[in-house]
Amino acid sequence: MPARQQFSKIAHYFETLTPQALKELNTYYSEQARFKDPFNEVSGLAEIERIFRHMYASLEHPHFVITGQVIDGNQAFLTWQFKFKFKRFDTTQEQVVLGTSHLVLDAQNLIVLHRDYWDAAEELYEKLPWVGGLMRWLKKRANS
Repeated sequence: MPARQQFSKIAHYFETLTPQALKELNTYYSEQARFKDPFNEVSGLAEIERIFRHMYASLEHPHFVITGQVIDGNQAFLTWQFKFKFKRFDTTQEQVVLGTSHLVLDAQNLIVLHRDYWDAAEELYEKLPWVGGLMRWLKKRANS
């Protein structure tokens, strides 16, 4: 299967991801895959699954909306919106985090590198009670 077609399948998988669908991670990730985001840096399929399971345990209705794809050979950048509600703090307001994932496939079209880029300060910390006020104040001070 061409890499472009595999990236399309991967994007669809992320958009339709559920806790039950995590058992299919090995269809998309290499056993030795590496994952990194602002909070995690892990290797191995079991550790990547643990991160996704933690997401479902910590947040209400987390889901991804893929907004774009840039594909070059065996690597791609997927831009996305990550939508969820907090289980604590403001539990009524849907939150949206904007980010991008850099994905690299191996010869078997499995993800060997998954690196997420997003601004934790702007996209998350500023939305939290107490911390948010401090983050906005620091940002204002830095920009003056």
